[in-house]
Amino acid sequence: MPHGPRFTKLCADAKAHVKEVTAEEAKQKQQGGAILIDVRETEEFQKEHAVGAVHLSKGALEMKIEQQAPDTATPIVLYCGGGNRSALAAENLQRMGYTNVASMAGGFKAWKEKKLATET
Repeated sequence: MPHGPRFTKLCADAKAHVKEVTAEEAKQKQQGGAILIDVRETEEFQKEHAVGAVHLSKGALEMKIEQQAPDTATPIVLYCGGGNRSALAAENLQRMGYTNVASMAGGFKAWKEKKLATET
C-alpha cells in the first residue's frame, strides 16, 4: 500500500535532518555498544526482529526512551519496517536532546535482505 503524499513529504523532511545508516552499519554500531531500537508495532516485533533489538514502539518511544538511555549521548540506532517511521522517531529524539541517533535506511526489510541475524 503506497504512502500518502503528506506522509511521504513528512518522512523526506525528517530524513533531511537525521543521520541514516545502512543495515550493516547499524549492526556494527550495535556491536560497538549502540542500542538498536525497533520502533515498529508490537505485533511486528513479536513476529520477527533483529537479534538484540529493544522494542519501543513509535507511540511509546518518547515516553520510555529515558529508561533505556538516560544519557543523551548514548549511541542509538532506530529501525522500522522500511525506514520512514524510524526517521520520524530519530528526529523526535534529536528534539529531546539526544545527540548520537541514527535511523536505519530501508528498515527491517534491508536488515533481512542483508541476511543479518533475526529472532522471534
